[in-house]
Amino acid sequence: MLKVENLTKKYNKVDAVKNVNFTVEPGNIAVLAGPNGAGKSTTIKCITGLLRYEGKIEVCNKENKTPDGKRCLGYVPEVPALYDYLTVYEHIQFIAKAYGVTEYEEKAEELLKRFELYDKKDKLGRELSKGMQQKISICCAAIINPKVILFDEPMVGLDPKAIKELKLLITELKMQNTAIVISTHLLDSVEDIWDKILIMKNGEIILSRTREELHLTGESLEELFFEVTEG
Repeated sequence: MLKVENLTKKYNKVDAVKNVNFTVEPGNIAVLAGPNGAGKSTTIKCITGLLRYEGKIEVCNKENKTPDGKRCLGYVPEVPALYDYLTVYEHIQFIAKAYGVTEYEEKAEELLKRFELYDKKDKLGRELSKGMQQKISICCAAIINPKVILFDEPMVGLDPKAIKELKLLITELKMQNTAIVISTHLLDSVEDIWDKILIMKNGEIILSRTREELHLTGESLEELFFEVTEG
């Protein structure tokens, strides 16, 4: 489970994120949506521990910056950050060993094949397109069998087949009881898989709603988004 309490992040005394609170239960997919500059990526980076912040964040009932908390957490950043001189396979191997994952080879091969990277497994990180780098980031996050996983605009730069495979992977993670957060402004890309929508504006969550609650109103996800961000 992911639990965020009173999260606040300031840049030069300006609140980028203001007193944000939410939880994501195991087996649930939460979509963090909002216009550019709403605070989505800042929130994600605070959860990963990449930014200093005020408040409390727990991953699997552990403080997010502790080794036990980090061990539960997978992360696919908006901009892939690969090592220039590691091969595709070495990236997965490095992450698996860093997280203490054993007997990962079969799963690594499966991930490389489904994201059409197997024939490129010996290519260096610096030789790859952004789309391929994004696929490696996804494979690296999945290889650790995370209990909580964060996706920051994961479908930007992916081809249609990779998007299809990513959505299948997200559904599989959900079935494995993983708590999932997807930060995106491409609402149509998550229309069929989300469980909870968290809409941010000006650093705050201005609306939280489940799929069941939205179904009762008869609104679409897109209609709700524009209603609360522009209306």
